[in-house]
Amino acid sequence: MTPAEQSRRTAEICALAPVVPVLVLRDLAHAAPLARALIAGGLPALEVTLRTPAALDAIRAMAAVPGGVVGAGTLLTPEDVAAAKAAGAAFGVSPGATERLLAACKEIGLPLLPGAATASEVMALLERGYTVQKFFPAETSGGAGAVKALGGPLPQVRFCPTGGISLKSAPEYLKLANVMCVGGSWVAPDALVAAGDWGGITRLAAEAAGLAR
Repeated sequence: MTPAEQSRRTAEICALAPVVPVLVLRDLAHAAPLARALIAGGLPALEVTLRTPAALDAIRAMAAVPGGVVGAGTLLTPEDVAAAKAAGAAFGVSPGATERLLAACKEIGLPLLPGAATASEVMALLERGYTVQKFFPAETSGGAGAVKALGGPLPQVRFCPTGGISLKSAPEYLKLANVMCVGGSWVAPDALVAAGDWGGITRLAAEAAGLAR
Protein backbone atom coordinates (compact mmCIF):
# COMPACT_ATOMS: atom_id res chain seq x y z
CA MET A 1 0.00 0.00 0.00
CA THR A 2 1.57 3.27 -1.13
CA PRO A 3 1.57 6.38 1.07
CA ALA A 4 -0.97 7.96 -1.28
CA GLU A 5 -3.26 4.95 -0.90
CA GLN A 6 -2.73 5.05 2.86
CA SER A 7 -3.70 8.72 2.93
CA ARG A 8 -6.86 8.08 0.91
CA ARG A 9 -7.97 5.42 3.36
CA THR A 10 -6.97 7.54 6.35
CA ALA A 11 -8.99 10.44 4.93
CA GLU A 12 -12.05 8.18 4.69
CA ILE A 13 -11.63 7.22 8.35
CA CYS A 14 -11.08 10.82 9.46
CA ALA A 15 -14.25 11.83 7.63
CA LEU A 16 -16.41 9.48 9.72
CA ALA A 17 -16.75 11.86 12.68
CA PRO A 18 -15.27 15.13 13.98
CA VAL A 19 -13.55 13.36 16.88
CA VAL A 20 -11.46 10.19 17.02
CA PRO A 21 -11.41 8.91 20.62
CA VAL A 22 -7.89 8.22 21.88
CA LEU A 23 -8.25 5.27 24.24
CA VAL A 24 -5.97 3.77 26.88
CA LEU A 25 -7.40 0.36 27.80
CA ARG A 26 -6.18 -1.16 31.05
CA ASP A 27 -8.87 -3.81 31.48
CA LEU A 28 -9.82 -6.03 28.55
CA ALA A 29 -13.33 -6.42 29.97
CA HIS A 30 -13.97 -2.75 29.18
CA ALA A 31 -13.03 -2.98 25.49
CA ALA A 32 -16.24 -4.18 23.82
CA PRO A 33 -18.71 -2.18 25.94
CA LEU A 34 -16.60 0.95 25.51
CA ALA A 35 -16.56 0.48 21.74
CA ARG A 36 -20.34 -0.03 21.70
CA ALA A 37 -20.87 3.11 23.80
CA LEU A 38 -18.71 5.30 21.58
CA ILE A 39 -20.17 3.95 18.35
CA ALA A 40 -23.69 4.45 19.72
CA GLY A 41 -22.79 8.07 20.39
CA GLY A 42 -21.69 8.62 16.80
CA LEU A 43 -17.92 8.11 17.04
CA PRO A 44 -17.09 4.99 14.97
CA ALA A 45 -13.35 5.58 14.41
CA LEU A 46 -11.47 4.48 17.54
CA GLU A 47 -7.77 4.71 18.34
CA VAL A 48 -6.48 2.26 20.95
CA THR A 49 -3.03 3.28 22.11
CA LEU A 50 -0.39 0.58 22.53
CA ARG A 51 0.50 1.77 26.01
CA THR A 52 -0.86 -1.06 28.13
CA PRO A 53 -0.54 -4.85 28.19
CA ALA A 54 -4.24 -5.13 27.32
CA ALA A 55 -4.04 -2.95 24.19
CA LEU A 56 -3.69 -5.61 21.49
CA ASP A 57 -6.39 -7.83 22.95
CA ALA A 58 -8.58 -4.73 23.29
CA ILE A 59 -8.15 -4.02 19.59
CA ARG A 60 -9.23 -7.59 18.80
CA ALA A 61 -12.32 -7.24 20.99
CA MET A 62 -13.26 -3.82 19.64
CA ALA A 63 -12.72 -4.86 16.02
CA ALA A 64 -15.49 -7.43 16.50
CA VAL A 65 -18.03 -4.75 17.48
CA PRO A 66 -20.26 -3.88 14.50
CA GLY A 67 -20.09 -0.37 13.14
CA GLY A 68 -16.63 0.55 14.32
CA VAL A 69 -13.26 1.13 12.67
CA VAL A 70 -10.52 0.37 15.16
CA GLY A 71 -6.95 1.54 14.84
CA ALA A 72 -3.76 1.22 16.86
CA GLY A 73 -2.07 4.30 18.25
CA THR A 74 1.44 4.95 19.51
CA LEU A 75 3.02 2.85 16.78
CA LEU A 76 6.76 3.23 17.27
CA THR A 77 8.44 0.24 15.62
CA PRO A 78 7.92 -2.23 12.77
CA GLU A 79 7.11 -4.79 15.46
CA ASP A 80 4.27 -2.58 16.67
CA VAL A 81 2.94 -2.35 13.12
CA ALA A 82 2.96 -6.12 12.66
CA ALA A 83 1.30 -6.74 16.03
CA ALA A 84 -1.37 -4.14 15.38
CA LYS A 85 -2.20 -5.56 11.98
CA ALA A 86 -2.36 -9.09 13.39
CA ALA A 87 -4.74 -7.89 16.13
CA GLY A 88 -7.15 -6.56 13.54
CA ALA A 89 -6.30 -2.86 13.47
CA ALA A 90 -7.72 -1.17 10.38
CA PHE A 91 -5.32 1.76 10.61
CA GLY A 92 -2.35 2.98 12.60
CA VAL A 93 -1.40 6.25 14.27
CA SER A 94 2.09 7.35 15.24
CA PRO A 95 3.35 10.31 17.28
CA GLY A 96 6.03 10.95 14.66
CA ALA A 97 7.55 9.15 11.70
CA THR A 98 10.72 7.15 11.09
CA GLU A 99 12.02 5.45 7.97
CA ARG A 100 11.55 1.98 9.48
CA LEU A 101 8.01 2.71 10.65
CA LEU A 102 6.89 4.12 7.30
CA ALA A 103 8.46 1.21 5.43
CA ALA A 104 6.74 -1.32 7.68
CA CYS A 105 3.30 0.22 7.15
CA LYS A 106 3.85 0.33 3.40
CA GLU A 107 5.01 -3.30 3.29
CA ILE A 108 2.26 -4.71 5.49
CA GLY A 109 -0.52 -2.57 4.02
CA LEU A 110 -1.57 -0.72 7.15
CA PRO A 111 -2.95 2.80 6.53
CA LEU A 112 -0.97 5.19 8.70
CA LEU A 113 -1.75 8.58 10.19
CA PRO A 114 1.83 9.76 10.78
CA GLY A 115 2.64 12.48 13.28
CA ALA A 116 4.31 15.79 12.52
CA ALA A 117 4.77 19.00 14.50
CA THR A 118 6.90 21.26 12.30
CA ALA A 119 6.80 22.49 8.72
CA SER A 120 9.88 20.42 7.90
CA GLU A 121 8.28 17.25 9.26
CA VAL A 122 5.06 17.95 7.36
CA MET A 123 7.03 18.58 4.16
CA ALA A 124 9.07 15.39 4.57
CA LEU A 125 5.89 13.32 4.89
CA LEU A 126 4.21 15.17 2.02
CA GLU A 127 7.24 14.45 -0.17
CA ARG A 128 6.57 10.76 0.43
CA GLY A 129 2.89 11.09 -0.45
CA TYR A 130 1.25 11.49 2.96
CA THR A 131 -1.41 14.16 2.51
CA VAL A 132 -3.25 13.35 5.75
CA GLN A 133 -1.19 13.72 8.90
CA LYS A 134 -1.52 13.90 12.65
CA PHE A 135 -0.49 17.25 14.16
CA PHE A 136 1.03 16.26 17.51
CA PRO A 137 1.35 17.33 20.27
CA ALA A 138 -1.25 19.88 19.23
CA GLU A 139 -1.78 22.13 22.22
CA THR A 140 1.90 22.43 23.15
CA SER A 141 2.99 22.88 19.53
CA GLY A 142 1.08 26.09 18.93
CA GLY A 143 -2.50 24.86 18.94
CA ALA A 144 -5.04 25.80 16.30
CA GLY A 145 -3.01 28.84 15.32
CA ALA A 146 -0.08 26.69 14.30
CA VAL A 147 -2.27 24.37 12.25
CA LYS A 148 -3.85 27.35 10.50
CA ALA A 149 -0.41 28.79 9.73
CA LEU A 150 0.72 25.52 8.14
CA GLY A 151 -2.24 25.73 5.79
CA GLY A 152 -0.77 28.77 4.06
CA PRO A 153 2.31 27.20 2.48
CA LEU A 154 1.03 23.60 2.70
CA PRO A 155 -2.65 23.68 1.72
CA GLN A 156 -2.52 20.17 0.25
CA VAL A 157 -2.03 18.61 3.70
CA ARG A 158 -4.96 17.94 6.02
CA PHE A 159 -4.59 17.20 9.70
CA CYS A 160 -5.99 15.33 12.66
CA PRO A 161 -4.62 17.42 15.56
CA THR A 162 -4.18 15.40 18.75
CA GLY A 163 -2.70 16.07 22.16
CA GLY A 164 -4.30 18.04 24.96
CA ILE A 165 -7.44 18.86 22.99
CA SER A 166 -10.70 19.19 24.94
CA LEU A 167 -14.36 19.73 24.15
CA LYS A 168 -13.74 23.45 24.69
CA SER A 169 -10.74 23.73 22.35
CA ALA A 170 -11.86 21.28 19.66
CA PRO A 171 -14.08 23.78 17.77
CA GLU A 172 -11.08 26.08 17.20
CA TYR A 173 -9.41 23.28 15.25
CA LEU A 174 -12.49 21.94 13.51
CA LYS A 175 -13.33 25.30 11.94
CA LEU A 176 -10.03 25.26 10.01
CA ALA A 177 -10.06 24.28 6.34
CA ASN A 178 -7.05 21.99 6.75
CA VAL A 179 -8.43 20.03 9.72
CA MET A 180 -10.45 16.87 9.08
CA CYS A 181 -11.04 15.83 12.67
CA VAL A 182 -9.36 15.92 16.06
CA GLY A 183 -8.17 13.19 18.39
CA GLY A 184 -9.20 13.37 22.02
CA SER A 185 -9.39 11.35 25.19
CA TRP A 186 -12.05 13.42 26.94
CA VAL A 187 -14.88 11.31 25.48
CA ALA A 188 -13.78 8.27 27.51
CA PRO A 189 -12.50 9.54 30.88
CA ASP A 190 -10.89 6.96 33.14
CA ALA A 191 -13.46 7.46 35.90
CA LEU A 192 -16.41 6.64 33.65
CA VAL A 193 -14.64 3.67 32.08
CA ALA A 194 -13.68 2.26 35.48
CA ALA A 195 -17.24 2.69 36.71
CA GLY A 196 -18.69 1.07 33.60
CA ASP A 197 -20.81 4.15 32.96
CA TRP A 198 -21.37 3.39 29.30
CA GLY A 199 -24.41 5.62 29.12
CA GLY A 200 -22.32 8.56 30.31
CA ILE A 201 -19.69 7.82 27.67
CA THR A 202 -22.34 7.60 24.96
CA ARG A 203 -23.58 11.05 25.99
CA LEU A 204 -20.05 12.47 25.79
CA ALA A 205 -19.57 10.83 22.41
CA ALA A 206 -22.83 12.27 21.09
CA GLU A 207 -21.76 15.74 22.25
CA ALA A 208 -18.45 15.34 20.42
CA ALA A 209 -20.10 13.90 17.32
CA GLY A 210 -22.27 17.00 17.14
CA LEU A 211 -19.33 19.39 16.84
CA ALA A 212 -19.39 21.31 13.58
CA ARG A 213 -16.67 20.92 10.94
